[in-house]
Amino acid sequence: MIVRRLTETTALLLLTITASAQLPSTGTAANSGVLDGVYVQEHIPTKRVVQYTHLREADVMWSKRVWRTIDLREKQNHPLFFPTTPISDRMSLYDVIKYGVLDEGSLTIYDVTGLFDDQFRFPVKREPGEIDSVYKLRLESYFGEVSTEAKIDMETGMEMYDEFGNPEFEDVTSQYEAREIIRYEIKEDWFFDKQRSVLDVRIIGISPVVQMKDQSGNVMGVKNLFWLYFPECRYVFQNFFVYNPHNDAQRMSFDDLFWKRDFNSYIHKESNIFDRNVSPNWKGVDALLESEKIKGEMFRLEHDLWNL
Repeated sequence: MIVRRLTETTALLLLTITASAQLPSTGTAANSGVLDGVYVQEHIPTKRVVQYTHLREADVMWSKRVWRTIDLREKQNHPLFFPTTPISDRMSLYDVIKYGVLDEGSLTIYDVTGLFDDQFRFPVKREPGEIDSVYKLRLESYFGEVSTEAKIDMETGMEMYDEFGNPEFEDVTSQYEAREIIRYEIKEDWFFDKQRSVLDVRIIGISPVVQMKDQSGNVMGVKNLFWLYFPECRYVFQNFFVYNPHNDAQRMSFDDLFWKRDFNSYIHKESNIFDRNVSPNWKGVDALLESEKIKGEMFRLEHDLWNL
């Protein structure tokens, strides 16, 4: 009996230690010591990234760069959008990105500088002599709208004034929530590797997109928050669960989802001499037909590649 109790106590301690060592995607065990389930889900949180196959320039016979839009309103893309609020074992892709940038600090965001700049030219890094709190506030500004508001005294709840009687102001960031992300844009390269005799694809960058609204809530347009270098994101995406509607015991990671191309998208730009998008040169149905035309050209190339 004593041996049995010692065994159970040892198992519980090992379970607690194991759960505490997991990433946030494992649930509440690390915080409360209570396992929300029947076993420790340790496969995805401890999974290693599958490295890309080595590629030489001499092996690439043909390549094409395209930009895609992943519309989160489409049913197939819902695993990237839900849950809009993090739960014990899952969070949306946007919340995973926020965790990697703000909490873990392992992801670097690239400023779009007010324009559509996806060439990773302006990384947001700590300035020389910048303290942690100021740097984090600067990072948070990329995840929301920054507004200037009157400074409030936390004890009295009243507005604060300086020694000359002038009201004091401070910059306040109203962060976007996961439900406000309407789509993701990805930049990827398609190429034919003659060493392996395959037409392959690799995602280069990913960018969350939100709607811009006025004070009345009317939509004024859309904007890219920032760009992320996807090969760097893989090391974070690999350790967070994606919902599997068929089997909760066989879930994949966000990196697996992109690796398997388990999302629906349409092409809104291809590399061209004018560096222009499909829209506004084509609108409505014509834009979709042009997107399908680009996909069709790559499809025919894959089947006729031996004629190159």
